[in-house]
Amino acid sequence: MAIKFAARMENIKGSAIRELLKLTEDPSIISFAGGLPAPELFPVKELEEVTVKVLREDGRAALQYSTTEGFLPLREKIVQRMKKASVECMPNDILVTAGSQQGLEFSGKIFVNEGDIIICESPSYLGALNAFKAYQPKFVEISMDEDGMIIEELEKALEQNPNAKFIYTIPDFQNPTGRTMSLERRKKLIELAYKYDIPVVEDNPYGELRFDGEILPSIKSFDTKGLVIYLGTFSKTFCPGLRLGWVLASPEILTKYILVKQGADLQCSTIAQREVSKFLEMYDLEKHIENLIKIYRKRRDLMIQTMEKEFPAGVSFTRPQGGLFTWVTFPEHMDAAEIMKKSLEVKVAFVPGQSFFPNGEFKNHGRFNYSNMPEDKIVEGITRLGKVLKSMI
Repeated sequence: MAIKFAARMENIKGSAIRELLKLTEDPSIISFAGGLPAPELFPVKELEEVTVKVLREDGRAALQYSTTEGFLPLREKIVQRMKKASVECMPNDILVTAGSQQGLEFSGKIFVNEGDIIICESPSYLGALNAFKAYQPKFVEISMDEDGMIIEELEKALEQNPNAKFIYTIPDFQNPTGRTMSLERRKKLIELAYKYDIPVVEDNPYGELRFDGEILPSIKSFDTKGLVIYLGTFSKTFCPGLRLGWVLASPEILTKYILVKQGADLQCSTIAQREVSKFLEMYDLEKHIENLIKIYRKRRDLMIQTMEKEFPAGVSFTRPQGGLFTWVTFPEHMDAAEIMKKSLEVKVAFVPGQSFFPNGEFKNHGRFNYSNMPEDKIVEGITRLGKVLKSMI
């Protein structure tokens, strides 16, 4: 039977990370592959109490349809949380989404026609690239250094692509590299956005998970013209399974997101929104985040220290100030996919880096997650991989 699919389906491929996660269902595998928070830190007991309270106090409303924009008390609390990113806003500036991933998908739907240009960091978040690819764009990649996107390259790309639709960036503890954009470059980026009149999609799932130094102001905090679309989420600081994030944007832009949200799924889960709102009333999320930071910092330090000890010369890695990932660079002649095959033989998984490059040029990188595995498995997994690398080099 000759089924005629839309042309866009040719560009939609399975997520490399999702495929790897299937492998890591084997409990014997030490996985550094997923961007997974530590499950032992989820506030299960507290959420049990919260859910009972929500159902007892207003169960019928919690199980009913609600507004597309999101539960107002939750949006009011998000307004307060945005102050950590140095952003002043109102509840009407916010749309609650099914994680920030839905905000990414909507960004592609709202802005991109076939052949349009998206400017992004190189490498960039695979989930965003896959969401955008459904709309058949072309990607212009901007190289990074330890201070994030290189501004001179960005300006050159804007000059050469005046019709580009938006700049996509993860300024804090970037996925996959773990790098953080400097304050100076954040200010220069917004200057370029104004100069070339181009929107910026600022994706910030990790910004509150800072281990060292002070939280930097978001790019959105410098935006006086309404060109920055800020994507936030509760997935990395609270519970990813609840699938709750948000879009913060100017009224003109947010209206478009609300319209596509109505067409996509009408609204996010009413009960999940009320549960998060009630948790924020009953418990101290800041204390919970402090505990995450304490444990993730220790795991980051342990992974870096073990890499320094066990990896052979010629292998380098980033030293993130927060977030969930470090980015490993192997010698140029090596293919991370081949390393991954050997790694799986010793029951260790990571994500080969080629799929994080929109145009797929570079093969000698890998993304490693340190938040999900306990300390003993971090040491054991990196030690095993070190032996693999030494044998291959």
